[in-house]
Amino acid sequence: IFAVMRDIDPEQGETLDSEGRRPKRGANRPNENERNGCCDFHETISKWMLPEDTREVYLEKANCCPPPIFIILISIAELAVFIYYAVWKPQKQWVTLDESIWKSPLTYDPKKREEAWRFFSYMFVHAGVEHIVGNLIMQLLLGIPLELVHKGFEVGMVYMAGVLAGSLASSIFDPVSVLVGASGGVYALMGGYFMNAVVNFREMIPLLGVFRILLIVLIVGTDFGFAFYRRFISHEGGLQVSFVAHFGGIVAGMTIGYVFFSDYNEKLLKDPRFWICIVGFIVFLIFAVFFNIFISPAS
Repeated sequence: IFAVMRDIDPEQGETLDSEGRRPKRGANRPNENERNGCCDFHETISKWMLPEDTREVYLEKANCCPPPIFIILISIAELAVFIYYAVWKPQKQWVTLDESIWKSPLTYDPKKREEAWRFFSYMFVHAGVEHIVGNLIMQLLLGIPLELVHKGFEVGMVYMAGVLAGSLASSIFDPVSVLVGASGGVYALMGGYFMNAVVNFREMIPLLGVFRILLIVLIVGTDFGFAFYRRFISHEGGLQVSFVAHFGGIVAGMTIGYVFFSDYNEKLLKDPRFWICIVGFIVFLIFAVFFNIFISPAS
């Protein structure tokens, strides 16, 4: 989140000072904070997360204006829908909501796949307090810092790609299961965060870079373990977790996230990994659409 990849050629476009030396980076910027729109948060983060020679690149990309609108608005919308089903619809308990959410027009139902909006709208419906709180905490912790650097469009594209990939993956590999929750989008942010840390590892302080990668691996591994347990062993409260949607979301984050969370320049467009990610995601979408129309056993 806190490192941005950019290729710099120090031999091009530089002028020398009166003594024949290269000017210091940022020397021609009289008011760096004003120019970049950075808040003190970014200044502090760059000092303890990044080596000195890479801080300028981060500060050029990071600012607090506009604020992280997308991730905040999508979180408010998800919370509002949860409160609607928990309060205005009759429920026995909030911990695990009853059948009203499974009959919601927003829920992904494989028997109603022709209602295409369900492949996205299921992200607004959650199965209980634990479900909604876990997703909101993770997407705010990851999404806000990401959006401060990469802005709402990039974060929104990665998040929505994870939501769509989650429902499509579930429709292929778990074709008869109903699906609710924003885990696909949350896992896409995790995948994008992971790829950001891997791609920009050389730009970070090594120890912190290793810590970020290990942290995301630990979180994902633990959550996948619980998802497998709930899906195949324990059906407590009648709740089954779709680990397939999680997997689809994180793969989307690692592909589309690589595209949007890397510096978008000409050299990236020449990187074959860029096109592998784009083409791979498009091929998956086309296959999933044809599968749901012609092959799915849920028909």
